[in-house]
Amino acid sequence: MYATTEFRKGLKIEYNAKAWVIVDFQHVSPGKGSAFVRTKLKNLETAQVLEVTFKSGDKVAIPDVETRTMQYLYNDGSVYTFMDSGTYDQYTLTGEELGDSRFYIIENASVMVTFYNARPVAVEVENFVLLRVTQTQPNIKGDTSGGGGKPATLETGLVVSVPFHVSEGDLLKIDTRTNAYIEKVR
Repeated sequence: MYATTEFRKGLKIEYNAKAWVIVDFQHVSPGKGSAFVRTKLKNLETAQVLEVTFKSGDKVAIPDVETRTMQYLYNDGSVYTFMDSGTYDQYTLTGEELGDSRFYIIENASVMVTFYNARPVAVEVENFVLLRVTQTQPNIKGDTSGGGGKPATLETGLVVSVPFHVSEGDLLKIDTRTNAYIEKVR
């Protein structure tokens, strides 16, 4: 059992007999009354987001989840295929099940796949990934002093705002938590 004091982003809990992941949480201590924890939960199977308030000290169950390292093979437009490197079993997830994670995985990359009741339900990606720019506007000479940027499409289809000096073919470090450009990798 997890107590509300152990809540953190990414923690998987069981609530109403279903597996959820904590997307956001906030401990609140009002002037009157007892403390509570306000959480935003995402269902691991349906991706439904729910806001739930727990009393301070409440306990929640630990779900029957397992995380395995798998290799991302390919996608056929709607279904993403992963392979267990040990058993060579293949599993599929749809783009909706992957959510934003689909923008951070490239073919043949190793990723952590979460299983709930022996079925894949989510993919965990690193906080930072390296992705190549496939399309962006050409650099405009002399336009480097401004703090603005330009849109760039990356190899996975993700569009991020980048500085003017970034050009097609560049390798960029992207923060997966905020979809933000961090730096150009040399």
